[in-house]
Amino acid sequence: MHEIIIDEEFRGLLPVLDTETYRLLEENIQENGCRDPLVVWNNILVDGYNRYRICTENDIPYNTVSKEFDSREEVLIWIISNQVSRRNLTPLQLSHFRGLHYRADKRIVTNSGRNQYNTQKVDEPHNEGHPKSLSTAVRLAKQYKVSRATIERDSKLSRAFEIIGEISPEAKSKLLSGEVAIDKKKLEALTSMSNEEIEAIVTEIDDGSYKRRTPAASLPVETRDTAVYIELTDTELSERQILEAAVQTITNGYNYVLQQAGNGSIAALRPALRSYTDSLEDLLRSL
Repeated sequence: MHEIIIDEEFRGLLPVLDTETYRLLEENIQENGCRDPLVVWNNILVDGYNRYRICTENDIPYNTVSKEFDSREEVLIWIISNQVSRRNLTPLQLSHFRGLHYRADKRIVTNSGRNQYNTQKVDEPHNEGHPKSLSTAVRLAKQYKVSRATIERDSKLSRAFEIIGEISPEAKSKLLSGEVAIDKKKLEALTSMSNEEIEAIVTEIDDGSYKRRTPAASLPVETRDTAVYIELTDTELSERQILEAAVQTITNGYNYVLQQAGNGSIAALRPALRSYTDSLEDLLRSL
């Protein structure tokens, strides 16, 4: 058996098991053996990091199955698809995975000059109505049932997690696990901050002093490609009034999309509903 290679980027995509869940998994493997094979690509471990750790620490035999991929990006997309289908992810985790998927897919297109879902070169004209001819953002928006704008925002968010992880993997893990709360707008803005500002935030996350700030005075609510703003400039507004105004703004944005859609199908309104619920989730986490 070839020596298995641990890839930190691949491992970083997998949620860390809490102590009790890990203990139960370890007891099960010790009692029943490692029944599910580990998935490898060119001897790099792709799936089964917890099982691999338990088996090596306890000298338990395991099997592997090799999968073929053309690039690291395809491995990333495979891992992401597995995580999305297997687990109950938080909205923040799901946004992170959607953004990673988008960025990996874009690199495949850039590196090959071809859309991996279409054998034609990406700049060749073809039937725009065919799902395989759509842009990466539009295609993934359809796959995940969100708007294209959401996919593009998720790309910034995943890049922010990458930047944080380069400074402190522990801080990234705390954010993704929900141990430390941070809103998506803050993460998206982080990609344009200076190194000093980013490092200051990461330090606060690491030492436990980071506190989620009150929502900004200008609250954008995005539904599809429409942004609706409400200005909360009155400093005498109570917290409840600010909250009610924020909820009303989110609802107004969704109602605006409904009006524009007219008698459109329910399926066509799903991206707007997803954006509406995502906005409410962001607001809830900011409280």
